[in-house]
Amino acid sequence: MTQKALTPAAEALYHRMFPYYAELTALTGIKKKPGDGVNLNSGIGGHLLLYLNGVRRNREAGYPTLELSQTPGQSGVGISVNSHYRNAVWTAADGPEFLWRGALAPGAGVTREGYHRTQEHAKALGTLDGVEFHPELFRLKPPGMTDHDYMYEISIATDYAARFGRDILRARVPLDATRMAAIVNYLNEVNAPYRAGKKIFNWRVLNNNCAHLTHNALAAAGIWAPWPTGQFFAFAAFGFPVPKNEFVDLVLRANDLPLADAQAIHDDQAARRALLEFGALPMAPGALAFAEPAIQPNELYDTEGLKLIFYDNPFWGPYRGRLARILREPRYFDLRANLLHFEGVYADALARPRRARSAEFNRLYDKFIAREAAKVSEVKHVLF
Repeated sequence: MTQKALTPAAEALYHRMFPYYAELTALTGIKKKPGDGVNLNSGIGGHLLLYLNGVRRNREAGYPTLELSQTPGQSGVGISVNSHYRNAVWTAADGPEFLWRGALAPGAGVTREGYHRTQEHAKALGTLDGVEFHPELFRLKPPGMTDHDYMYEISIATDYAARFGRDILRARVPLDATRMAAIVNYLNEVNAPYRAGKKIFNWRVLNNNCAHLTHNALAAAGIWAPWPTGQFFAFAAFGFPVPKNEFVDLVLRANDLPLADAQAIHDDQAARRALLEFGALPMAPGALAFAEPAIQPNELYDTEGLKLIFYDNPFWGPYRGRLARILREPRYFDLRANLLHFEGVYADALARPRRARSAEFNRLYDKFIAREAAKVSEVKHVLF
């Protein structure tokens, strides 16, 4: 995988200008080398994480619970759904560095010492505090290993330290405090009945997987329409969210809406709801894509030929072409090119007459376009 990421200086600027943002992150499958700890391998469907910048874990709660940070540009959490969990749908790992690189030093590879040090650090942080795993999982626990240690052993490189053995694709969308609070409230409400013992979580690939939660958390902020869960499997099999598709869909949703066509935005129910409820739209400057390979060198994981499939027709399905375009066009992954693109989009939108049916929609639409155009100018002034 060819790496596409911001420079440290651009990343620092980004955090100043966009302190609240969400990243939908698609992870490839994982292939652990035998000989150290539990030998874990996963399927080619991969995994999906949701990173929330400007959010922190309430460590005093003793259970996965989120709250907005008082210093949004300096903190974040990674949300993970795992079939291991019994009394929670999701857990939260402190991020971003620990979420992606664990306790490794900058530039260091994955060593056995770093692997075990990362697990100990996760325990010290209380990453899995209050979380119970399904009892049948412990049948595979190695002799002499405690249940507590086993939980952290089978969670590493999936729920935390994700780049230890996986390539990742990240789709970042800027938010504000109000929309981020909506995501936080949604996620806390999802976990509430499991925390209270009223429900037992059972992961289902077709109608309650990691992509369902991530998709619906973003829907709570008006990014797109929610995806139903709990559908009858025969219906769910015709369409269900998967990590790689979700990555592509979010990049395009946040960059390629027909923003200059006010009527088209009005007719998009999710976009219209976002504007009327939050005064914002899913498409905004700073929506970027990133691609990063598994950490190298690597003593613990086989990182060659990692797979992540689309749920798509392999012959004429659109997703492969869409991904190729995202990774080819700089406006999707380069901050400077992204800002220049949005400058043109906003100029076009401001020049066109309004044809939407609602006066209130028109007012909010104009206000949003003017505000975001000013933000582009501000960021450009600093960056350029």
